[in-house]
Amino acid sequence: MLPSPLMRRLGALLGALLIPLASVGLTGEALAQGRSRLPKPMGPRIGVWLTNSPSPLYYDAARIETAVQQLADTGFNTLYPNVWSRGATFHRSRHAPIEPVLARQAPNLDPICRITQAAHRQGMQVVPWFEYGLMEPGDAEVVKRNPQWILRRPDGSALYAMHGANLKTSPLKDLRVWLNPAHPGVRARFIGLITEIVQRCGVDGIQLDDHFAWPVELGYDDYTRALYRAETGREPPRDSTDRFWMRWRRQQLTGLLRELRAAVQKAGGPRRTVISLSPGPFRFAYNHWLQDWELWALGGLIDDVVVQNYAYSVKGFEKDLNQPALIKARSWGLPVEIGILAGFGGRTPDMATLSQKVRLAAERGHGVIYFYWEGLWGRYAGPEGGPYRQAIFRQLHADAFGSEVGPAPASRPVRGTATSAPTRGGRSAPAGVLLPPPPPPPR
Repeated sequence: MLPSPLMRRLGALLGALLIPLASVGLTGEALAQGRSRLPKPMGPRIGVWLTNSPSPLYYDAARIETAVQQLADTGFNTLYPNVWSRGATFHRSRHAPIEPVLARQAPNLDPICRITQAAHRQGMQVVPWFEYGLMEPGDAEVVKRNPQWILRRPDGSALYAMHGANLKTSPLKDLRVWLNPAHPGVRARFIGLITEIVQRCGVDGIQLDDHFAWPVELGYDDYTRALYRAETGREPPRDSTDRFWMRWRRQQLTGLLRELRAAVQKAGGPRRTVISLSPGPFRFAYNHWLQDWELWALGGLIDDVVVQNYAYSVKGFEKDLNQPALIKARSWGLPVEIGILAGFGGRTPDMATLSQKVRLAAERGHGVIYFYWEGLWGRYAGPEGGPYRQAIFRQLHADAFGSEVGPAPASRPVRGTATSAPTRGGRSAPAGVLLPPPPPPPR
């Protein structure tokens, strides 16, 4: 028999393993009830992320109306407009400042509600995207006022250099810190940022992404140390990848998501408001960001997963579609979409490459969400040009998803293109069969 102190420690460890499963309701009955309450979208989601960076979309009412019309005409059924980015919102908020350019150019435009209204008129759904999650610019006012909210490394440092920034040379505004998901002040503010949009705009859901996270090397700030000691009787281990320490921090992030789930449902009224998550591949998401999206899906804390797959080659893209966690998620009945790079900066895949990726996703039962709006047929359309790409996207969606995406009504011709998309040899593709697009027009 094991010595009693060791038995007590073993019991505590087993309890820690089981608590998260019980706390999110992982019983057979609970899972069945959770799946039955999921919203029923209009077939696979065909969506796009909309953002102001770099794009003039958010600052012009006419651009918003035109963009939504074009997307509806091209077979899109879900829009993911960015709400929360770089420490600012795209509306007047009680919890954060309004985005500076919007404040100067069109403070009363209210782009998120305007996008929602325009999309709903077209029968589309809107799921606002909270890109920055728990991340803030290093010089944000909330950081200055609440230093006790910041997660830190063992040496007390907190700053991150992301998206090309440099810790030594970049200004503070271009560096990032992470707010502590275990802190009640952080939780109240984060939930407030989200529920005010749900209440004001009547959206169909909200989306979190890989910034809704706890970076694995963080958690050595005074607040987290004290909470960990109070709950476990231990000091946090120096090894940030210690499994028990990782699990405990993951539970704190899960606790915030559980509170958000309840608050969003209350704010949304009687119909279920979707909580979508857009993480990276599961192993990376858990080992680097402590995002256990398998557990969250099984526990009914998220309703939809958009797995980012930005592999540039078709071969790499197909390989990432076969990750075990993604296959399991589909087997649970959870809607799973694939995030695909449509174009950004100098990276704009041609339509032949995009067509292959969409076909591969559709064959596995996944919808597709493109990053991002300007990469479809806007400023990052590449050498093929906007009109050509817009026409091919409409053909692609109809062919890859069959009857789920019907032809645009006669009253809604595709803007800037022929009223019917070109097909190979002048013939239409049968439902569900994707023909290669024709060559782009000569330039």
